[in-house]
Amino acid sequence: MQILKNLFQVGGDLNGITFDQPGALWNDANSYVLKTADGLILFDCGCGDTLEQIFANMRYWDLSPDDIRYCFLTHAHFDHAGAAHRLKERGVELIAIGETADAVAKGDERCCGYLYHKTFQPVTVDRTVSDGERVTVLGLELEVMHLPGHSMGCTAYFFTWDRKRVVVSGDVIGTLLSGDFGWSGSIDFDKKIYTRSLRRFATVDTDLMLPGHGMIYFYKPRRRVEDALNSALMQWR
Repeated sequence: MQILKNLFQVGGDLNGITFDQPGALWNDANSYVLKTADGLILFDCGCGDTLEQIFANMRYWDLSPDDIRYCFLTHAHFDHAGAAHRLKERGVELIAIGETADAVAKGDERCCGYLYHKTFQPVTVDRTVSDGERVTVLGLELEVMHLPGHSMGCTAYFFTWDRKRVVVSGDVIGTLLSGDFGWSGSIDFDKKIYTRSLRRFATVDTDLMLPGHGMIYFYKPRRRVEDALNSALMQWR
């Protein structure tokens, strides 16, 4: 699905772009691809069992999986990072914040394989980034914002594309289809830390928010974040 010129959603089972198991939603998070003149940037990569579906969706838009140069991980959960080891085998450079890098390297409970009755395949991230860092890959500058709570490694990535300010937000907020927050069953879920992250995220204006599951926010995404913050303040204090 094309979102903007050369920006695509190529994975995600909640809206039927990919499919993992019968009757299972949330097994495969949203994956996004950005096409630059020098190659492709992938954001999250799904559970692993849908990678060929993601590649098929890319080919429909004349995007070759062989052109993927980088994959940014929003956090370590299986539905977002389960395919990371397969990308690494293809020579894709993995980028993540330190907390996420540590989790996927160990493949431990923070990757939440237990939720999907699967075993996470550990993988080493090639480049770790930090909160507030500006990273340039393939001529694109991205800003890193660490927003822990749903997991301790939750990260949003901001960049400007087609004159719009875009954020890939992972599971920092929930989808309109199912609540305000990312899943609360993570080993490292923390309400207080999550609320602080929402307070921070709610101060940022963007034009387009690409979430970890469900629908993309094309109209004033900050309002959606503010709604989630309001819910957190009412429920969790």
